Amino acid sequence: MNAEPLRVLIVDDSRIFRSVIEQALSGRNDVQVVGSVWNGEKALEFARISLPDFVTLDIEMPGIGGIATLRGLCELARVQNRAIGVLLISSYTERGATVTIEGLQEGAFDFITKPDGLDPNANAESLRVQLFAKIDAFRSRRQIEPSTASPTIQPTSVSPRVNRFRAVVIGASTGGPEALTRVLPILVPVCPVPMFLVQHLPVNFTEYFTTSLSRRCGDRVMQATEGTIAEPGFLYVAQGGKHLVLNKIDGKIVIGFSDSPPENGCRPAVDVLFRSASVAYAGQVLAVVLTGMGTDGAKGAAILKRSGARIVVQDEETSVVWGMPGSVVAAGAADEVRAISQIAPTLLAHLGVGG
Repeated sequence: MNAEPLRVLIVDDSRIFRSVIEQALSGRNDVQVVGSVWNGEKALEFARISLPDFVTLDIEMPGIGGIATLRGLCELARVQNRAIGVLLISSYTERGATVTIEGLQEGAFDFITKPDGLDPNANAESLRVQLFAKIDAFRSRRQIEPSTASPTIQPTSVSPRVNRFRAVVIGASTGGPEALTRVLPILVPVCPVPMFLVQHLPVNFTEYFTTSLSRRCGDRVMQATEGTIAEPGFLYVAQGGKHLVLNKIDGKIVIGFSDSPPENGCRPAVDVLFRSASVAYAGQVLAVVLTGMGTDGAKGAAILKRSGARIVVQDEETSVVWGMPGSVVAAGAADEVRAISQIAPTLLAHLGVGG
């Protein structure tokens, strides 16, 4: 275990909000706030002298802005061969959602939203809970020992063959937006079956997330809508705040939603999609679990595996957080553990594409 405190830099153009974050972190002995600055230029100046371990970064600031600051921090981390976690601080505005999605795809560790309720005490508590959860996830990632590296579960075959799979279902959370930029632009243009994606995001963020994926993958990416008949070659992205379910009606797969309670603290939940896919497609499914906090997808993957599906998960080394994929491995449901660069080629081989 790394006993050194996590060195945190706070970046926000609001002095009051910087103080709120610093106060929230003051109760943790494993965290040391080493700097508090008001713009991106100052953040990069600080990081050049002493690169912090973790940065809380307001993405809507005057000057060079949050995205340029993020890129600069990531470049400094690469030059110094150091891991750095950049936690975006976002608002629920249209601009906030759009820039947050861009930042996640650029390599930010994760994001939290600024509480905007009427009760200052409740806002402070909400911020504290969000910060602690993300810091704990980042620390757990940094404390992985080499001996605990994930196993590589070899496939029975990855050579092109007649495709027995009728759908691809994908689940992701923390680190997912960036990981998906490595997988989907390769997979989507040539995939011969429908694809369904649950990425944990708030209600107001999935529209912009879908738009960003469409720019990278083409016009066959769309936000899932109630009653849509799933078509081969299309990627359907779950909406925030609703579980995505698949139903077989008159021989066709029809997209539906469920307002049932969150599962694993999530709605949409990967488990819900996976369970419904096991029935709708009678197990003829390729399932993928990418980087993410928590265990969402593990129970659903086990159900899919029992129904005859094949389960591919991202490995620990290339995951931002190996919670979700690791939980699938721990449950004995993973057929293959792959680096992110190998996920798309593995799926296409199982689908009989290429060679």
